[in-house]
Amino acid sequence: MDQQTLMDIGFKLTMTFIPFLFALCFHEFAHGLVAKWLGDNTAEMAGRLSLNPVVHADPIGTWLLPILAIVFRIPFFFGYAKPVPVNSRNLKRPLQDMFWIALAGPVSNMLLAFVGAIALGFVLVMNSGGVGNALSLLLKNFIVINLFLAIFNMLPVHPLDGAKVIAPFLPIRWNMWLEQNQRQLSMMLMFAVLLMGPVLALPVDWAAQHLMRCSVLIAELMV
Repeated sequence: MDQQTLMDIGFKLTMTFIPFLFALCFHEFAHGLVAKWLGDNTAEMAGRLSLNPVVHADPIGTWLLPILAIVFRIPFFFGYAKPVPVNSRNLKRPLQDMFWIALAGPVSNMLLAFVGAIALGFVLVMNSGGVGNALSLLLKNFIVINLFLAIFNMLPVHPLDGAKVIAPFLPIRWNMWLEQNQRQLSMMLMFAVLLMGPVLALPVDWAAQHLMRCSVLIAELMV
């Protein structure tokens, strides 16, 4: 592997993996923070109420799979972090409070996508050559990654957040069945991700295009 190839890989890791890592950690941090607000400090006691990627990272889901996908130029990569621990017995209204705790992750990624779009507007105004182009690419990737995490995690399948979001609206026996079959469902989810990647890309691309138009509008207003 020559020096140019190593530099190319390093650039791609910087432009893609770093935004992914931050978005993933912020997602888990949001779960823990909302859980604490609602009375459960399990995540804080476990050292998970942090933006430090080390405490959230899963060896395979956070490091191995995404980095291999970037290095080998796989167009679609899948990754995940260790779930933040939540003890529902500490919650006053377990089912309803778990709804907000679960929703916090996807909402945090949507918030980061909006922040990224605003930052991109400022970068477009700078227009400072190579540095500006690199920052623009970094922020565009940041927007897309956060949108993907938000939309993907809202799929109503365990262990994703969407399953807990819809739980208050389902019969108790349905929720029990979903929890009891969580392992099998997670395996099915892995295969579904491979098949549904292009399908999930449609709403992600639509939302990203609209946010980037907002970035351009912000830049035009600032000129």
